[in-house]
Amino acid sequence: MPELRGNLTGIKDSVQREISLLFDFPVGSDEFLPYELAQALCRFTAQIRREIALYLSRGGEVLDIAIGQKDNVPLADLSQRRNENRLRRVRCIHTHPAGQSMLSDVDLSALKSLRLDAICALGADDDGSVAGASVCYLVPDQEMGYKPGPVMVTGARALSHPKWMEAIWVNDQPLAPQEQLTGTQTERVYLIGIDSDRSLDELASLAESAGAVVVGRALQAKSAMDPKSYIGSGKALEVALDVQALEADLVIADDELSSVQLNQLEELTGARVIDRTTLILDIFALRATTSEGKLQVSLAQLKYRASHLIGARSALSRLAGGIGTRGPGESKLEMDRRYIRRRIQILSTELKELERQRAIRRKNRQQSDIPVVALVGYTNTGKSSLLNRLSGADVYVENLLFATLDAVSRKVTLPDGDSFLLVDSVGFISKLPTDLVEAFKSTLEEAALADVLVIVSDAANPEAQQQRQVVESVLHDLGATGQPRIEVLNKADIAGENSHIAISGAIMVSARTGEGIPLLMDQIAKILRDSEREYGLFVPFTQYEALNELRKQGRIVKEEHEDTGTRVTVRLKPVAMMKLRAQYKELFSQEKANDR
Repeated sequence: MPELRGNLTGIKDSVQREISLLFDFPVGSDEFLPYELAQALCRFTAQIRREIALYLSRGGEVLDIAIGQKDNVPLADLSQRRNENRLRRVRCIHTHPAGQSMLSDVDLSALKSLRLDAICALGADDDGSVAGASVCYLVPDQEMGYKPGPVMVTGARALSHPKWMEAIWVNDQPLAPQEQLTGTQTERVYLIGIDSDRSLDELASLAESAGAVVVGRALQAKSAMDPKSYIGSGKALEVALDVQALEADLVIADDELSSVQLNQLEELTGARVIDRTTLILDIFALRATTSEGKLQVSLAQLKYRASHLIGARSALSRLAGGIGTRGPGESKLEMDRRYIRRRIQILSTELKELERQRAIRRKNRQQSDIPVVALVGYTNTGKSSLLNRLSGADVYVENLLFATLDAVSRKVTLPDGDSFLLVDSVGFISKLPTDLVEAFKSTLEEAALADVLVIVSDAANPEAQQQRQVVESVLHDLGATGQPRIEVLNKADIAGENSHIAISGAIMVSARTGEGIPLLMDQIAKILRDSEREYGLFVPFTQYEALNELRKQGRIVKEEHEDTGTRVTVRLKPVAMMKLRAQYKELFSQEKANDR
């Protein structure tokens, strides 16, 4: 039997023999640390009041046991590796008296210098119970070969789960030649959620829109999120192992989380964590091009940050480092609060001015009696492609969520010569952040105040029906429920006869091929004309300038020239009729109106 080493002075022989029995402790090759072994190490630590280090091979053999001082233990340079460029195939388990389970800088330095598979610290309470555990793996690094990964805090019972050993095997895989030669700045993200696989699929699309690559995902089906850790601490520890094994840079949660949940998840997974709201705000910031769009995104981001400052003390403390700035972080917290309040006030003022200008432009448009047709729908249903097809414009189109952020409007001329303003705005999405809706209120109002809504659905998307329900909910919240509507099922060229959504009276179109576009234009024209009334007027030569105004404000469908003037049949909208009546009272004194 191997012998104990280290500081054995003052330890009874009987106790040494008991500790030595741990060399024969049965450890499975798929067990990182059996809980019974963790209990024994902590019990002996409390008994001798010294740290104990135990070394395990990947096969489960106890290679070495060392006794240290009260606050340190010598770490041995053991190795079972077959290649100098690989890990040593040995992990170190050591105890910390007084219940302190966090790994120290010395521990992490030893992990790197000894090239261990992993290092684990167990907190031993004075009564010999296990207070907790923290683990760190040595992970591959493109420049350094290997480096310490994130420190994961866990319960000792969880360390018997096979995933902890699986992570070691993944970390010890040799880097592929291409990976050794070239690095990438693309973020590797891991997704977590409690809703459904469908919701995680959408979250994956959002992550890809932000330029990330999804390397893994975990669904913990729950009726409500855990108030502390969102998915539950047990599931979070499983995620931590996956994150480590897959070398994920970032964990993204599928719901908006509190600062407490974010902090707890970061501690449990050992990785940076953001929520769905942060991801959507990031995409909006990436896509905003106009000054109004950038202001709206900045305002939403600041409001979100303000609501998440409380509870972020540890993160703020880490930010406030260096001589003259050390402290618990409270002063930094207050500084951030004041800064954010001031920035929100400034941005709100600037945004109100832009909203005032938008309102003026909208009023001028209404006075000119140009009807507005708004394209609305779920993000990435092809609204911008449809705008390009209908108007001949060249608006940016990409197969990404939120490719269009800023409102775009183009004038479209109908075959009969009439025209309307076609407006395309930001797409809708489920769980749309409240702060974002509020910040983009003036932009979204284009839909609420439009004369006609063209609601675009993606006929080729299996989730089209659920997406349409989200669109209806957002339109209801915006108060856009009274206008005439045209339901459009886009991407008919892809869906064919297998449309994933059925809506009575909907028009199947393809913005890419032009299929169904003439029918859509006819439907728009019909609705616009339904709001007109037909008037029979006689325009004398003495007021012939009125004829030009009638042509500008309405649509002349019949014109007969007589000896003293011209008799016309004209279709006018109520606003245009009121303007002309005010200007040419005598012209309308004998008019004949006919609703059609």
